[in-house]
Amino acid sequence: MERRLRQATARLREAREELTVLDHQVAALAEEAEDLRVRSLVGDSPLADKEYKEAQRTVEAMSRSRAATAADIAKLERTIDDLLERFVPDPS
Repeated sequence: MERRLRQATARLREAREELTVLDHQVAALAEEAEDLRVRSLVGDSPLADKEYKEAQRTVEAMSRSRAATAADIAKLERTIDDLLERFVPDPS
């Protein structure tokens, strides 16, 4: 049980690091997509519109990846809580 707790804690640490990276990537990509959106409106060209749509799809895909990682973190936290409840005796 102690080994499972250590493994879950290590996976949680990695997932949190990954979430931090994804947060930065999503923010940067969203900023780029917004710039491309403005260019597509000002430039009114099919190429600019295509670039914006591609950038927006990338942001959406990264956002889904971020959400999946956040869900993994929540699941790992529940797993760790369950393991700790079994590992630490109830004081009552």
